[in-house]
Amino acid sequence: MVNITSEIGRLRRALVHEPGLEVDRMVPAMMEQLLFDDILYGDRARDEHARFRRVLQLLGVEVLEAADLLAQALEDDQARKRVVDTLLEDLSPPERDRLSGLDPVALTEVLIAGSRELTRPSGIEAEDLYGVVPLPNWCFQRDPQVILGDGVILCSMAAPARHREALLTRAVFRFHPDFKNVPVLFDPVESAREHLLYAGQGWPHIEGGDVLIFSESVIAVGLSERTNRNGIKFLARALAQREDGPRYMLVVELPRRRAYMHLDTLITQVDRDACLVYPPVILPGGREQASVSEIDLRSDDLEPQSRGNLLESLAARGVELEPINCGGDDPVAQQREQWTDGANCMALAPGVITLFGRNTVTAEALSQKGFAIVEAEDLLLGRREIDLDANQRVCILIRSNEISRARGGPHCLVHPLLRD
Repeated sequence: MVNITSEIGRLRRALVHEPGLEVDRMVPAMMEQLLFDDILYGDRARDEHARFRRVLQLLGVEVLEAADLLAQALEDDQARKRVVDTLLEDLSPPERDRLSGLDPVALTEVLIAGSRELTRPSGIEAEDLYGVVPLPNWCFQRDPQVILGDGVILCSMAAPARHREALLTRAVFRFHPDFKNVPVLFDPVESAREHLLYAGQGWPHIEGGDVLIFSESVIAVGLSERTNRNGIKFLARALAQREDGPRYMLVVELPRRRAYMHLDTLITQVDRDACLVYPPVILPGGREQASVSEIDLRSDDLEPQSRGNLLESLAARGVELEPINCGGDDPVAQQREQWTDGANCMALAPGVITLFGRNTVTAEALSQKGFAIVEAEDLLLGRREIDLDANQRVCILIRSNEISRARGGPHCLVHPLLRD
């Protein structure tokens, strides 16, 4: 059902979530808490997401809707009780009684889209307006889980506004009939309880956007605003117990900037031998070059060992990648297009990628490296065709004027479940 050993193998099955009522219910006072830089025009965001999803389907990808999986998981009484009991702890008695009686589909809508407070609101904050706060970030299905090999890493979100996402993901991977038998490789929540890390800085956080799978033996994990040292330490311990997992974990310490929220905002692989990068952080001598250390997961000593830059460290483990600059060679365009996820592409097959269309300078840099630039609209209207097995370099530009304002690119929006 699941198997991922690279970032570029032909994509067969993927998990997405269309932005729904949850984005329509945002008000400006909620943006900081919910990690958005703007409120979205929901109909336009849905249209752009639907076009992206249709591109995936046209190219043979089975697309699963996360909300459908959650509703199906909640048909299990135990799943329903666990989710409802956790969610209801902070609700008012009238809201608690109402939600307890909802069927799985209606409960799923509340869990994702939230519910208006039953009493008349007396303020402008989310807690004033909603009994259950909406989850607009759930369209970024990359983050709540990581498929690695034939197992899953269940994530622990750093921001309180995203904690419920981890709860919903656990419901799917523990109770859905198609996913409940997927081995859980690591659950940071369980690690926190086992090691008595109940609060504060000790709680291990790891998010999917910080985990990149470069080969069967090499993964990279970003030490970022969202993934902390304890999350990485306990993940390394868990993976070290597996004989069939990766051998090396590269730990990439990112500068603490809002623009660099995850590792996949700075580097994503585009082909067997190439990657998109944000030069100031990823390339040698960059103004904010990320420091890299390596953990040998087969060693008795799991302490990270200092290494060079990320591309050199990957090459030393057999993953040689030519960098293609997000934003080309212009430092102004590099900053602008990294902000709009120009380094955050999604590979559908080796050399076939999707990229937000507004990143025109990045597209030109890809064109100079042999990528045919194809507008998604031409693909959807039948004016162009793409064969994922043709061994050609293609970049599909996705319409993104609205959805890009949510601060996540194609790589953020899709979680691969099965690749060749």
